[in-house]
Amino acid sequence: MTTITSSPPRSGSRWPDRFAPLAAGWLGLWGVLALVGTLTGAGYPFGANDTHGGDVNLLRLVPVDLATPLFAGVLLTAAVAALAMSRPAVRPPGPLRALLAGYGWAVAFLLAVVVPDVRVLIVLGYLPILIVGAPFGWPPVEYSDVFNWALFGRFAALAGGLLLAGAVFAWQRRTAGACVGCGRGDTDQGWNTPAAAARWGRWAAGIAAAIPLAYASTRFAWAAGIPLGISREFLTEMQDNGMVWAGFGLAAFATVGAILTLGLVQRWGERFPRWMVGLAGRRVPVLLAVAPATLVAIAVTAASLGLLSNPKFWELTGGTSLTGAPMLLWPVWGVALGAATYAYHLRRRGACRLCGRG
Repeated sequence: MTTITSSPPRSGSRWPDRFAPLAAGWLGLWGVLALVGTLTGAGYPFGANDTHGGDVNLLRLVPVDLATPLFAGVLLTAAVAALAMSRPAVRPPGPLRALLAGYGWAVAFLLAVVVPDVRVLIVLGYLPILIVGAPFGWPPVEYSDVFNWALFGRFAALAGGLLLAGAVFAWQRRTAGACVGCGRGDTDQGWNTPAAAARWGRWAAGIAAAIPLAYASTRFAWAAGIPLGISREFLTEMQDNGMVWAGFGLAAFATVGAILTLGLVQRWGERFPRWMVGLAGRRVPVLLAVAPATLVAIAVTAASLGLLSNPKFWELTGGTSLTGAPMLLWPVWGVALGAATYAYHLRRRGACRLCGRG
């Protein structure tokens, strides 16, 4: 093993180093609970045990008797891997480093993208309405059916996946001799300079804004009584059962998201506009834009995996019809939004408080 040496860090936050212990604690606790569920036969909230939307989750393909102990084993081994990443900056041999990083990224992807599904995206879209309308009994939903154990399991997986991804990211930087805070090394890479990020980030933001607007246009048309891409009978059925207003809500969420996406490449995305009293002219905190955009990018990608792998989606939407075509582009939407967000981060990160580079 090779010990990584670097100049002493300047004053600044060491928050990247906290990902590994946080991930180990979260995954370890959940792994123990999953192990208890394996022994008792209760508590696993996915697959056949999920009676509220489990048909759009990829874990439906794994039998519960097999999935429960497998899930517990994955969580516990990932917790051990996170603990290994919390050690001092020692670079392990190449194969071991590749194995540890590969396993960490695979589990992070499983937890953050595969386990969550469209329900996470729906809850994120409807949460403002649910919070504001709760005192008035609108929308007319049973909150216990929405905020249940299965939904908690999806958000718990998302949190664990993000923590583990942060741990792997920081560990790879540290063991490669790069700054753990910004990832900069002794040599610059042309594609991640602010000027380069501004160029390719503009294309990514344009794509990430166009796709949700295409999706929203069909749902707005249905809410207006226009059977765009569907039969008049199907529109009447959706009007009778209220699905048309559910689509309207998601369309509104998608439209707002598209506008905010454009802010990643506009001046008002860096400084608050004049009409925002008390904030006008002030710099927009980078994390205020990056954190929610990253969350939505992951949620959209997770939703697309469950939907597009479900045969019922193709039966109901016709796949390439105006109903389903915008949703076929959701994987592209998620990737493009993630790229646009990263470009925004590269443009605005400035000098690192830990290493002084930039």
